[in-house]
Amino acid sequence: MPDRIQPPPIVDAIAFDLKLKPCQHFLLKNGVDVYTVDAGAEEVMMVEWVFFAGNWFEEQNLVAATTNFLLKNGTNQKNAFQINEHFEYFGAFLNRSCYNETATITLHCLSKHIRELLPVVRELITDSVLPEEELRIYQQNMKQRLKVNLRKSDFVAGRLIDSYLYGKDHPYGKYTSIEDFDALQNETLINFYKKYYRQGKFILFVAGKLPNDLEEMLNDQFGDLSNNPVSVQSIPVTPSTEKKFRINNDPNGAQGSVRLARHFPNRHHPDFLKTLVLNALFGGFFGSRLMKNIREDKGYTYGIYSYLQNHIHHSAWLVSTEAGREVCNASIEEVYKEMKLLREIPVSDDELKLVQNYMMGSILGDLDGPFQIMARWKNIILNQLDESYFYNSINSIRNVTAHELQLLANKYLQPEEFYELIVV
Repeated sequence: MPDRIQPPPIVDAIAFDLKLKPCQHFLLKNGVDVYTVDAGAEEVMMVEWVFFAGNWFEEQNLVAATTNFLLKNGTNQKNAFQINEHFEYFGAFLNRSCYNETATITLHCLSKHIRELLPVVRELITDSVLPEEELRIYQQNMKQRLKVNLRKSDFVAGRLIDSYLYGKDHPYGKYTSIEDFDALQNETLINFYKKYYRQGKFILFVAGKLPNDLEEMLNDQFGDLSNNPVSVQSIPVTPSTEKKFRINNDPNGAQGSVRLARHFPNRHHPDFLKTLVLNALFGGFFGSRLMKNIREDKGYTYGIYSYLQNHIHHSAWLVSTEAGREVCNASIEEVYKEMKLLREIPVSDDELKLVQNYMMGSILGDLDGPFQIMARWKNIILNQLDESYFYNSINSIRNVTAHELQLLANKYLQPEEFYELIVV
């Protein structure tokens, strides 16, 4: 019998012995890498096909994203309605997404239905026709959405800050226009599809309650597909020489969007993991310095956050908020004041412990279930890291000192290194 009189002991999250559930790996007959996590209490599973077909590989803007979107909109055997009806009949959800370096097809379903669903996914990968009529509907819808979004200061700010950091021709910095949608042609999309889907390279990530014959099923459906190496061309970053921008997007708007950003090393750099702690302290969670000052004390905004971009080749450190247009400049000044305090005054033991507990608790939450565990592994694998990265992250959170954070603040939180953007 538990003792109901004595409360259970309180244990700080930094004392948790967090473990990353191992990921199993095998190869299909064609050499395709398959990573699996067999776990969970429910009879559900997720399969994700990751193709090296992101906008890094396109020669014309929007080709990668449009090709990925239209994969589900028709094959030589089925139209878009029939494809969607098939997945809905089995209570499954099939999504597709396009990113900078990769593009994905993601299936969530009941484990017992996976055998009926995999052949249709194969059909999308090998036999999509990217129908002309579906392309026209897509163009019309996306142009209308873009017109609406261009009136929003946060949307415009998000586009522009990346272009200032990386250059408008870099995959991380380019953005779309109405003319880009008009320029899309079915033939260009089909050529991209053939090169990067039918004849390209992909990796499989599978998680959940997995059937015993999973490897056999995957080999039957995907073990004969192409698995050709994809060369990743180096694309130079061409940042703007100007660093301060003020854009008047909506003269009648009451709110402005503020972005501050600087270049930062990617996750292979030795400073990256400890800087994650500094970022959390600075603006990475609801109890951060920026939130306490600019939201709670000044009342300039409902929320302000800082974060490190999750890019593979290059990264950046950003501060993002929306504020009343008359206090946007004042918000930037307060951000710089918080940078100065972090450079000059070591963080207290109590505040550092609060941030450490928050970060450890967040990691614990991210490990709740097989899909979240696989998301961790996917991030590790696609960034060409290994399991030690997870445990190095834990050790960095636990062991970083106030002095080390102050040194990092002096190295990276220098106002002259940041691009400033206000869109009102």
